[in-house]
Amino acid sequence: RSFRSFAEFYPFYLREHSNRTCRRLHFLGSTLALACLATALLRGAPQYLLYGLLCGYGFAWIGHFVFEKNKPASFKRPLYSFMGDRKMFWQIVTGKIAL
Repeated sequence: RSFRSFAEFYPFYLREHSNRTCRRLHFLGSTLALACLATALLRGAPQYLLYGLLCGYGFAWIGHFVFEKNKPASFKRPLYSFMGDRKMFWQIVTGKIAL
């Protein structure tokens, strides 16, 4: 399926994250990735950038393969998927999406 914009992609992205456990794993992975980014910047330790990628994608992919039973959107739409992760994370933080 092709998408002309992120606004068109995002409803699809949300449907691909309808399982609550998958969303929780995404949120956990994103939170840990942000903590790793902060650690990398504060300590000047670039290896934490790799740890952040592992946390972010690792938890998300477990959520998809084990709980959602689908393939992560990052395989075909990496930029839109990354943008969707950030938007969904913010909507969870602000209470717009249930965790």
